[in-house]
Amino acid sequence: MSTEILAIANNFSISTGHITFTLSIIGNFLNIFVFTQLKCFRNNQCAFYLTVESLFSFLYGLIVFTITILTSIYGDDATGRSLIWCRFRFFSAQLLVLSSSYTVAFAAIDQFFSTHNRFSFRQVFTIKTARCLVGTSVCIWIIHSIIFCLFYNIQSLLLCNISNPTYLQYTTYFSFPLLAGLIPVFIASFFGFLAFRNVRRIVRRQLTIVRRRLDRQMTAMAAIRVIILVCLSLPYLSYRIYTTNVPNLPSKPMEYARGRLIYVILFFLFNLNYTISFYIYVIFSSRFRRQVKSILLKKYWQLWKCCCCAIKNNRIGPENPESFNTNMDPNEND
Repeated sequence: MSTEILAIANNFSISTGHITFTLSIIGNFLNIFVFTQLKCFRNNQCAFYLTVESLFSFLYGLIVFTITILTSIYGDDATGRSLIWCRFRFFSAQLLVLSSSYTVAFAAIDQFFSTHNRFSFRQVFTIKTARCLVGTSVCIWIIHSIIFCLFYNIQSLLLCNISNPTYLQYTTYFSFPLLAGLIPVFIASFFGFLAFRNVRRIVRRQLTIVRRRLDRQMTAMAAIRVIILVCLSLPYLSYRIYTTNVPNLPSKPMEYARGRLIYVILFFLFNLNYTISFYIYVIFSSRFRRQVKSILLKKYWQLWKCCCCAIKNNRIGPENPESFNTNMDPNEND
């Protein structure tokens, strides 16, 4: 029975890896495309954060897909077969998770200040500040992830684990559950709630209708992204914290198989956090839906049709035989 459950867990992990990759590539590409092509988003800090977050999620989707392919080939993620891949896998995964999570938190903070009643608060975050903040945070997470991956080594039974006991304690009790989990979730939730409260009073401010609508849209989209982060991250984080205190050991096959199945399901939900933001924006934001429709259907679809028509019209057709015969010299057949 335990073997069957483990087989189900393995098949579920492989199939959901393909689903995650497909949704991530399409959704995050469209997010980046729309945010960079529309003029109203180009100098907006929140749109910049969501664009950068979509880029990190796009790269994370590639990592998940690579792991899925290796698992289907070798029966595991192949981290125990190559030290370079062992370290790079955990380096890239932690870097992208940290960068993505804190970028969402920055977007929530930005919307709180951008929608505040006080003018001085609204001047705290600019597009230049946003770029500096994201650049600084990425540099910090790169250094942290490099140090993190150097402690990984291949140990017995093809396992890629942290070999240093002190750093293992740091990762188990602080780095993953707090630094990469609860801290960005709490920051994003707290400032997302404050930003939502601010935007309800935005009508009282002396703003143009266009700016007011954009602020409301970006606050709503940032709030949706925060809700996704909280709902899809907390179950996985909670289970990881639980298994840290109550380890799931292979010596008990049935419990281990059930725990493995629960883990792959929660890990799939955790990966959806970096996959479905575009689809959620389209569902819950009518303005974003119109913007996507405008740029994809009205602009680029028409441009593509014009290009196809131009190519079709410029094709050189075969010569007309009848015309060719009428233009022949009548004395040529003599």
